[in-house]
Amino acid sequence: MSDSDLRKMRFEDGGFLVLVLLVTLAFIWLLMPYFGAVLWGVVAAIVFAPVQQMLVRRMHGQRNFAAASTLMLILALVIVPAIFIGISLVQEAAALYAKFQSGEINLAAVFTDLRDALPYWARRWLDSRGLADFEGVQRLVGQGITTGLQTIAARALLFGQGALSFIAALGVMLYLTYFLLRDGKEMGGKIKAAVPLRPQLRDTLFQHFVVVVRATVKGTVVVAIIQGFLGGVIFWMLGVEGALLWGMIMGFFSLVPAVGTAIVWVPVALFLLVTGSIWQGAVLVFCGVFIIGMVDNLLRPILVGQDTRMPDFLVLIATLAGIELFGLNGFIVGPVIAALFLAVWNIIAEERGAELPLPTGTSSGT
Repeated sequence: MSDSDLRKMRFEDGGFLVLVLLVTLAFIWLLMPYFGAVLWGVVAAIVFAPVQQMLVRRMHGQRNFAAASTLMLILALVIVPAIFIGISLVQEAAALYAKFQSGEINLAAVFTDLRDALPYWARRWLDSRGLADFEGVQRLVGQGITTGLQTIAARALLFGQGALSFIAALGVMLYLTYFLLRDGKEMGGKIKAAVPLRPQLRDTLFQHFVVVVRATVKGTVVVAIIQGFLGGVIFWMLGVEGALLWGMIMGFFSLVPAVGTAIVWVPVALFLLVTGSIWQGAVLVFCGVFIIGMVDNLLRPILVGQDTRMPDFLVLIATLAGIELFGLNGFIVGPVIAALFLAVWNIIAEERGAELPLPTGTSSGT
């Protein structure tokens, strides 16, 4: 083969690679309106793949029926409860916002009572920090809470207006999940075969991706659901207004490493203590430390295991950055990207006979 033929082949191969890149980017751009649906379809298929495999064995290879059964299980355990909780959350937020608007809940009076209940040294400390202008502080607190509630309450109207889009996204997610459950192993094999990497590196990265997704969902979402549920039940038993809303907020903050649910229950406990509800505040402190907090400390290591441990600072930054860029989808996307980043560089380090000197340990938050 002549030099001109070699140059022509390299040019044609380069042109084909450019075409592959452009077509891939165009396909990603095409999927962006349903990014969340595709993401959660892939996540659901990965998380419930062991269930699918177990059902296939018990049904003697009937993959269609096994995939349909697994999909029904996902609907019963995840989708339907999430829809009902979301509707209840919007209704409770709207009711709370109405109470703020009508003056039934007066944040200014609550703030004044709270300040008056503080000891003298605490009031002096507030004054020294420039918090003597209580009208401005009350207005700031009131606007922050009512604006948040107003935003959630407005979702009731937006949900009605965007119901068709929601149903379409849910349909895409379920449809994709079904085919990934049924044919995921074959699809994964074809994708792995097409990736231009050495088989050992390729298999390591794919395996790491699956492990990280499962660990993130089990160690983050499951813990968040349990902590939010327990927090909401405890608030309800103590007679705190908007228990479901506060439970959902605690569940959300449990997703953020180094913050945790304490950012919700600690201020509420302090408020109860300084306003004379001593036993309620003491019960909330006890439950927050020994029940809500222990869920994270006990369950997360069991659910996540040792394989996906990352430095606490990296988990925190990746989660916050993911949420900032991708919304709620980011608490999955952020840690997965960070874990793959570590995996890639660890492979490079191992190839060079070294390891990345990064501390390990899962983040915990009460």
